[in-house]
This record gives sequence, C-alpha cells and structure tokens, in this order.
Amino acid sequence: MTISGIGLHTGKQSTVRFHPAEGPVRFRMGRLEFRPLASAVVDTLRCTVMGYHDLRLMTVEHLLSALFIRGIWEGLVIEVTGPEIPILDGSAREWLAVLQDFPAPAPQPQLLQGTTRIEEGRSSVLAQPAEVFSLTATILFPHPKIGYQQVQCPPTSLVELASARTFGFLKEAEAMRAQGLIKGASLENALVFSEHDFASTPRMLHEPVWHKALDFLGDLYLAGRPYQGRFVVHRGSHRLHVELAKLLQS
Repeated sequence: MTISGIGLHTGKQSTVRFHPAEGPVRFRMGRLEFRPLASAVVDTLRCTVMGYHDLRLMTVEHLLSALFIRGIWEGLVIEVTGPEIPILDGSAREWLAVLQDFPAPAPQPQLLQGTTRIEEGRSSVLAQPAEVFSLTATILFPHPKIGYQQVQCPPTSLVELASARTFGFLKEAEAMRAQGLIKGASLENALVFSEHDFASTPRMLHEPVWHKALDFLGDLYLAGRPYQGRFVVHRGSHRLHVELAKLLQS
C-alpha cells in the first residue's frame, strides 16, 4: 500500500509505503531503519519530529495515532520518501483506513507502576494506574468558537477521534510561515479559525479537543509499547506528551 501527499509544514511531496515485516514497527528512510521511540524525538515545535543520524522526519503523530488505535506494534516497516509524513486531510482517518487490514498482534499492555504528572505553565499530563485504558483531554482557548472543551475516552471511542483534523488560527499564520512552518496548510487539511468565527467547516462538535486527544495518542505511541492506565491531558503539547512517553519508555 502506498500513500502520497504534501507535508503540512514543509509543503514538500512525500510517499509512504507499508511493508509487512517481522519485528517491531519501524520507519525506513533510504537504507536506515529506526523505531518510533520518544528517545529519538529531536523537536516538538508544532509537530513531533524524529531524528536518526542526519535524517529528520516531521509530523509523525497522526500516523502513529492510527497505529495506536489499530493496536499495531509489530510486523510493519513504514518506508518514507520525503522529509515529512503527508498531512492528507489533517486527521488520522486515511491512515486508519490504510492500516485496517494489517494484523495487530499487540503485546500485553504494561501496567503503570505509579502516578506520573508533568506540568509546564498551565499545561499538564497525568498518568496513573487503572484497570483499563482511559483518556481525558481538555483544552481552553480564548476564542468564541472554542473556549473550554473536554473529551473522555470512553465513552468516546478512540476510532472516533481519528476524523478530527489539526486546527489553527489565521492570525498566527504569517508568524508560523516566517518560522518555516505550515507551508502545506490549507482550508482542506485543517480546521481554521478567523478572529471570531470558523474559516473552514468543522467536522464535529468539539473537533479541536478531539484532535488534541488524537495527537496525544500518537505521541504516547513513542513509549514503545501499550500501557494500561488512566491518562489526563490538560492543554497538552507535543513537548509534554513526548516527555511522558520518554519516562514510560525508560
């Protein structure tokens, strides 16, 4: 199976091919292969970026969230040609569809051995032992179409989160482009907000917080194996998500 498209931040064309293979899930770029692990993350500015030797692979979180939802931790090599995973429609929906026929021999989830809390300013992530996996995500933005939003999984299923797109604000676009970001962004691959309203049409109620929860799943995948516990994310960021994944990986 082959998927092609442009990167959200680089705007460059990339191609992703999926190959069944023994061993843990890993990326292949050229002749090099590397596992999607938190210890290999080199940047978390507006997306999660992995590095290996002189290679960089941007915006891995949506594809990894689809792997998390499908429970695929082994038996797959993901060959990437290009500097960034394609943004496609801005969600994980297309990745989920591509992966639906791959076998998912998931390892037994690891029980959390204690409570971990990481804070940065007004943002926090919490992981604590529980009998089943659950995720609560909340956000707070001073925008009339966002405000405070929350999603809890369950009752919302992880599969439902996959259709929620990345989101952003028109007022931030110029500054982000000056940083070399969002060169491939459009109203077709993102939920965009103008000063007081939507600039593109939302797919569902509370789409921003659903996407934040989706991003967290992708970053949590970087822990290297599934974990059983209660996860609570308030005003999450890739930086905080990855810090938690690093602690779990180690």
